[in-house]
Order: sequence, then C-alpha cells, then structure tokens
Amino acid sequence: MSNALAENLKKINYYKYASLIALVVLFIISSFLSPYFLKFRNILNILRQVSYTGIIALGMCFVIIGGGIDLSVGSVVPFVGGVTIILLNYLLPVIDNQLVAIVIAITAALILGTLTGALNGLMITRGNIAPFIATLGTMAIFRSLALFIGDAGEIRSSSFLYGEFGMNAIFFIPVPVFIMLLLATVLSIILNNTKYGKYLCAVGIDRRVAKFAAINVKRIELMSYAITGFLVAVSAVLLSSRFNAVSTSNTGLAFELDAIAAVIIGGTPMTGGRGSVWGTIFGAIILGIINNMLNMLGVSPYLQGTVKGIVIIGAVYIQKSKALDRG
Repeated sequence: MSNALAENLKKINYYKYASLIALVVLFIISSFLSPYFLKFRNILNILRQVSYTGIIALGMCFVIIGGGIDLSVGSVVPFVGGVTIILLNYLLPVIDNQLVAIVIAITAALILGTLTGALNGLMITRGNIAPFIATLGTMAIFRSLALFIGDAGEIRSSSFLYGEFGMNAIFFIPVPVFIMLLLATVLSIILNNTKYGKYLCAVGIDRRVAKFAAINVKRIELMSYAITGFLVAVSAVLLSSRFNAVSTSNTGLAFELDAIAAVIIGGTPMTGGRGSVWGTIFGAIILGIINNMLNMLGVSPYLQGTVKGIVIIGAVYIQKSKALDRG
C-alpha cells in the first residue's frame, strides 16, 4: 500500500499546483504569526483588496499566454472610472431614476474599457508595434487623460446608490470578490474548453507555426487585449463605486505590476504558451496575504515593494529552473 501511495505521489504534477500549495503553506504560516489573521473579517478584507487587481490579472493572464504584455491597465482604471462618474453625474439630473442612470454609465464604462484594450491590440497587430512599447505609450496617454478630465484631482460621484453598490455583499461575500470569482470561472472555461483558448496557447508557443496552422493570429491577439480592457473597466467601476470617487493621480498606481506579479506567481510563464486562470487568482491572494501580514507585523509599508519584488524574482527563477529540467 505504501509503495502504491509513493508511486501516486510521484505522478502528481506539483508544478501545476505550485501556486495552490504556496497559498496553503502561506495561509498556515500566517495563522501562526498573527492571532488576527484567521478572523473572518480580515480574510474578507484581504479578498476585497486583491479583487480589483485580481480581475485585471485575469485579463493580463490571457495577454501573457498569447505572448504579449499590457502596461497600460493601471492608467486605464482612473480614466474609465473618471469618465463613468462624470457621465453618471451628467445623467442624474436628466434621468429621474438613479438606477437607470447607473446602468447606462456602467455600460458605457465597459464599452470604453473594451475599446481601450482594442486600441492596444490594433497598434500591436495592425501597427506591428511591440506590445511593451505600445502599452507603455498608452499608459502615459490614459493617465494624462485621467488627470486632464479630473484637473489632477478627485472626481466625486453625486449618487449615493452608486457608492452603496461598491460596498454591498452577496451572501456575506463582497461584490468585487463575487464578481472576481465569477469571471475566473467563465474565463477558465474559455481558456481550457474552447477553440479560442487553444488557439491563444498556440499563438503564445509559436506565432509562425500558428499561422501555418491557419489560425488568425492577429484576431486572437486583438481579442486578448480587448478582454483585458473589458476586465479593467469592470475593476474601475467596482473601485470607483467603492469610494464613490476616483483620484486621478493615485487610483490604479502600480496595478500593472500587481497584475503581472499575480500572473507570474500563478504559474504563467512570461514566454507565454500556457497559463492558469485559477493560478492567477491564487497568485493575487498570495500577494494580498503577504501585504496583510507585513502590515500586521508592523513592517514599514515602504518595504512591501521589496518583498513583492523578491517574490516575483523567485517565481520567475522557479519557472526557469523547471523549464531547464524539462529541456
């Protein structure tokens, strides 16, 4: 019996479940480091905090699997969030029903976010601009536009109902967390059980071979950036509704770093070709737990970036070592 168990353990692909294993280990360690960690309210707070970047990381996962990168996500958040609130404030005196005005504003936000992602995709696929350069440019553009429409200050909503939406919960689960898990479920099905998911992985492995296989590479890449733009808009709506305002100078800062970190820690290599949606969620939660524990232990918040950088480098090193072992 023991030999059979040992053989079964050897067959387990530990690398595939590395992010989940790391999350469980970190969870256990954190529960010993602080008596407050396992408090239900603290766990919900961690999940709420990571949900905004976690939703963006889901889109980043698709982009990276396809061999790309999107540095503009952090700047799109205040831009879309700001436009949403400005439109909502304009509609409130025109439309008597607050709920209808909110629905229209959110719908416009989702369309705008999708268009920003599609713009990145078009520059990369049609303009043949390197993803890093194209999204670096739009990162500056959208942050600048956000600062311009908000006069470098805060854009505040006039709707109390919009603010309540961001703070509500569904069966004790905060709305942003519920939406993150719902989106992760849908995107996991798309990645693992549809032609698009298979084609996206094929493009990430080798674009030239994918073309020879009659895959519309440009369309696949464009869709991954459009999906990311849509998810950024979802995050922008949730974040702006939570505070019922958007700070055009601070909102979304370093979100691109957190999103990329979550994807990498979740087991998706920067070289593309494969990835895990749920691994990305686990990666986002790992980062959230690390930040939470550093705060509880009284570590300076200025050192959190150092820890995050070490974790990213360690994750990339492990991926590289695994790739060399396979080779």
